[in-house]
Amino acid sequence: MSRILWVLTAVGMTTMSGLESAELAPKLAEHMQKIASQTDQVKPDHKKASEKLGEWIAGHYKAGQPLHVTIICTGNSRRSMLGSVMGNASAAFQGMPEVRFHSGGTTPSAFNKRTIASLKRVGVVIEPTGEKAVMGPAGGDNPKYLVRWGISDSANPLQMVEFSKHYRDEANPQSGFAAVLVCTEADGACPTVAGASARIPAPFEDPKKFDDTPEEASRYDERRDDIARFMMNALQHAKAIANSAE
Repeated sequence: MSRILWVLTAVGMTTMSGLESAELAPKLAEHMQKIASQTDQVKPDHKKASEKLGEWIAGHYKAGQPLHVTIICTGNSRRSMLGSVMGNASAAFQGMPEVRFHSGGTTPSAFNKRTIASLKRVGVVIEPTGEKAVMGPAGGDNPKYLVRWGISDSANPLQMVEFSKHYRDEANPQSGFAAVLVCTEADGACPTVAGASARIPAPFEDPKKFDDTPEEASRYDERRDDIARFMMNALQHAKAIANSAE
């Protein structure tokens, strides 16, 4: 057993079906272990939304079958990207890699370089594919990136291609998914989310206001970890529900 799998097993991270946790990239695994110990820091309003997501996951989860969650914000540049990547890392850490997190926006732009830098600082591997997606309404390049949060195999590809897109883009699930709205603007713009079987508002403060300031990196990292704790709490709650039903 690898060192990372040993760590996850030692802290009791088994899947709902009793399988070992999926193997995360080493640096990221250490960070997610810390996040898993901090879910008591999730704020009360976020806690309620996180547990609602966990209940939805528990009610729909079937081992070995994909289950989709789309994280939505206006520009699909910062918070929604942090949500999808940290959601996927949380699912893999909890041994539930079939729960796949996606991202989308209402007015897409580009995967922000500051978001990418924050994710890289905890061990997420992000590389440009050399391809570009359709520009958003504001124009500007919209590069595609290969995002890897773990060691992939044919059964559990712990990677995906990310780029800024409308939440209804063909790259995203079209029906039967849970929608988590992580900004107030998207919550207001999407009173209903087409195709979603659950709509969960969970607005987080935008780190954009700290762009090009001395606090930029720390504020992006703060938001990354706030959102990561939200996602980890949801997965922990889903597992607790499943375990209580056994």
